[in-house]
Amino acid sequence: MTDQNDDLGEGPLHGIVVVDLSTTLPGAQATQFLADAGADVILVEPPEGSPLRANPGWPGLLRGKRSVALDLSDDAGRATLDGLLARADVAVTTMRPAAAERLGFTAEQLAARYPRLVAALITGWGTRGPWSHRKGYEALILAKSGVLHSKHQLTAGPDPAYVTTPYASFAAAQAAVQGILAALLEREGSGLGQVVEADLVTGVGAYDPYNWFYELVLGRYPEAFQPTGAAYDDQGRPQTKLQYAMLIAATADGTWLQFAQTAPRLMQAWLDELGLSAELADPKWDGFPMLPTPELRFEWWNKMIAKVGERTLQEWQEVFAGNPDVFGEQFRSPDEALDHPQLVHEGRVVVVDDPDLGPVRQPSTLVHAAGRPLTRIRRAPRLGEHSRELRQLAAGESAVRDAGGSLLNAGDRHGHSGLPLAGVTVLELGLMYAGPYGATLLADLGARVIKVEPLEGDLIRGIMAFPEAGGAKALQGKESIAVDVRTAEGLEILRELVKQVDVVLQCYRAGVAARIGVDEASLKSINPDLVYVNAPGFGIDGPYGSKPAYAPSIGAASGVSVTDAQVVGRPAGDRDQLLSQARRLYAGGTVPAVQSDGMAALGVGSALLLGIYAKRRGIELTDIVATMLGTSTQALISRNTSYEGRPAHPPVDADFRGVSALYRMYPASDGWLFLAAPAERDWAPLVAGLGDPGDLADERFATSRARAANDDALADVLTKIFATRTKAEWEADLTAKDVGCVAVTQEPAERHMQGDEFYDAGYAVDAVSPVFDEHRRLAPLNRFSRSATKPEGGCSLGQHTHALLRAIGYDEARIAGLRDAGVVR
Repeated sequence: MTDQNDDLGEGPLHGIVVVDLSTTLPGAQATQFLADAGADVILVEPPEGSPLRANPGWPGLLRGKRSVALDLSDDAGRATLDGLLARADVAVTTMRPAAAERLGFTAEQLAARYPRLVAALITGWGTRGPWSHRKGYEALILAKSGVLHSKHQLTAGPDPAYVTTPYASFAAAQAAVQGILAALLEREGSGLGQVVEADLVTGVGAYDPYNWFYELVLGRYPEAFQPTGAAYDDQGRPQTKLQYAMLIAATADGTWLQFAQTAPRLMQAWLDELGLSAELADPKWDGFPMLPTPELRFEWWNKMIAKVGERTLQEWQEVFAGNPDVFGEQFRSPDEALDHPQLVHEGRVVVVDDPDLGPVRQPSTLVHAAGRPLTRIRRAPRLGEHSRELRQLAAGESAVRDAGGSLLNAGDRHGHSGLPLAGVTVLELGLMYAGPYGATLLADLGARVIKVEPLEGDLIRGIMAFPEAGGAKALQGKESIAVDVRTAEGLEILRELVKQVDVVLQCYRAGVAARIGVDEASLKSINPDLVYVNAPGFGIDGPYGSKPAYAPSIGAASGVSVTDAQVVGRPAGDRDQLLSQARRLYAGGTVPAVQSDGMAALGVGSALLLGIYAKRRGIELTDIVATMLGTSTQALISRNTSYEGRPAHPPVDADFRGVSALYRMYPASDGWLFLAAPAERDWAPLVAGLGDPGDLADERFATSRARAANDDALADVLTKIFATRTKAEWEADLTAKDVGCVAVTQEPAERHMQGDEFYDAGYAVDAVSPVFDEHRRLAPLNRFSRSATKPEGGCSLGQHTHALLRAIGYDEARIAGLRDAGVVR
């Protein structure tokens, strides 16, 4: 744990003032990131307090902020807010578009009143599409996008399943952070602020590493490729070889382990360790791991699980210590994740003394620098704790400053700009998804991203049967140079490129960058102005720094898998129950639509932009690190912030329908709908939207307290009502009453989000790539009122090798010689 007495400095965002008007999780996590980086975050709360204070994790979400209680319905409250905004650099709100407009949060009004202000609007559905007016509850977005369907194997049948991890909220939070930092960078040149938009729908699309293009291929060539289907068939038997490589099994003393033996040599080492290699000589197992029948797949799966169960956790830990080709990660709850040896080693766990709550344990900052958190974590404020000083600040003499601190004439300045990251060049050294997609997010904002690949290409390019489809998403907007950096000539090429770039992103395991000569010290000796960002799985050193990091392993270690699967404690029950729990844990952390790879990528994007902006402000950050494990624990800060007497989060019901009668799925006459009407103000519109109240008029449901006490009975009544009509009819009627309700999409999220409905709504856009020609891709995660974005397609392996070599001074003869020698491709 970090010693809170350490002098950690003021942080790279010191001096940046943020007015936080958000009342929901994505806004809270965005401004928490900014406060963690040193910004002065002013939390504007209603007199009764922010709804966020009802979240059990509020001490983590609100940490480091100052609180002012304002009634924005009266003139005095509005005047104070106006004074604060006049002094602010950034404002953040999670209001729906109509409410934001009533408060004056439109691009035109903000530019006129506060020309330097960067205003981030975080919404559920965006501000311009056909669903922009709807309530933006997390589960509604996951239901409509198809994520609840993608996670259906959390349950035994084919029905969609409720998802607990706040994937959409965390994505929208990091998208807002990236948009804010990009707009602040642009302001350094223009002197002008602008409105930045982020939404939960587009955010959730960032998680999937490659299935978007898998679905694209299936749609284009339906006769050429057979869909693989779900991980398990309807009898719970494995359907793909992945269940062996990503085996989940319990030790003899009851600890669940997630293995990740994905490469052929790792699988062989795994089978040797289990003592199963000799059995494969039996013709019965011909074709392993692609076994032909479900019976054989189920039998082999059971063999592996049984072998793991012959040893204790301690015995397996001794194997992991002695055999570098075999590794399994423990499944931990969110609280247990903060005991992870790697997090403790890095000081990514802090304890903050709170005068009312006592010690509060929580994750440190998402980004670390110089081997420590960015700043000293400060406690969350009490409601209105800083009201007096902030009202005085707001009432003081107002001045509008440009980026350099001089006074500006705040006239009508609505000029449009180009790409907010124009002129920024990133050199990417990494494989697969988490780190590389973080760089893709910057490419969408206008950065030039040069991807350095081995001659055989990034492994992600070949992860699917269709050539190049696996890497298409992570390669969007990039230039590819294929070079063998293990050779002297290849390393020289890389070092020449480093002279031309602003940022280097490296994603190797601990020690690899130094071993091949591309560590921070080596590259800064060539380019002292370089921003260097590390994005490993576990860390750049420490007990797990050299371990392989895959999304399922990180999901297990961070608490993400357990949060979704709701498997708590030791394995329980008979053999069938054990296998059922293993399947649920698999669905918890391995479903591509939403998992820890995507979480980590979002964190990398924020880390890159923070490093760039700090450099632009003249602040030198060294050893910038954002890890997959650290980012995933940040995503769960509302669940892993712990203190004595912490209230429990509402549990998910046994059928994975939801957490209460008013926040769950119901069967309609033709499928499923999701109802999100948990607030007191939602009840009357819901009853009106349902028509004849019937049993809903019963005194058991007369008040919110009575409804909570009779939750099962209320669910029974609503089940009968919703079964009478189609899900589309219910969605239309209840949405018209401003009740949160959507028809649950029952096809994979990655397929549905590139369909016409989501394309027409603006969540997917057109792009062109050398592999897929014209196609649809996920829209950039931000929209700007003045700046543009650049949604491009992917690149082929070595597509830009020749051009990049010419740009650094290599002539044709030298390039041809390098190709002949196998140095470049």
